[in-house]
Amino acid sequence: MIDKKKFMIKAIDLSKKSIWEGGGPFGCVIVKDNTIIAEGYNQVTKNNDPTAHAEIVAIRKACKKLKTFELSSVVLFSSCEPCPMCLSAIYWAHIKTIYYGNSRKDAALIDFDDEHIYNELKLDIHKRKIHMTQVNNNEALEAFELWKKTQNKTKY
Repeated sequence: MIDKKKFMIKAIDLSKKSIWEGGGPFGCVIVKDNTIIAEGYNQVTKNNDPTAHAEIVAIRKACKKLKTFELSSVVLFSSCEPCPMCLSAIYWAHIKTIYYGNSRKDAALIDFDDEHIYNELKLDIHKRKIHMTQVNNNEALEAFELWKKTQNKTKY
């Protein structure tokens, strides 16, 4: 039986560590077989990296430690409900279980509001605030055709 409280407290402690180091209030641990295999806390401002959210940092460490990009055997504990970017990474890593402390509504109350992203993703691509235009589709499709024909590819 996984000790949810213990691992969530560790994620929360990491969120506080992040604040003490000048970062945002987010922490994460990844657990396999009831043992922490990776942890992360927000390092966006520390590293000038907008992708260095706690969950992303922890996922990168877990993948490196386990030498795989597929994390279906782990459980993720986050001090806050994952943002759209982190949630996407969690899906790509095939993590099946997430426990979180604060909700995205709690985060919005302290100026970490991702609702605009959730709303944008619902829109048609041509109605979004970020202008997107498809260019050189035929040439780009050459890489996809090559992928289709490749026999020894690693699917993910």
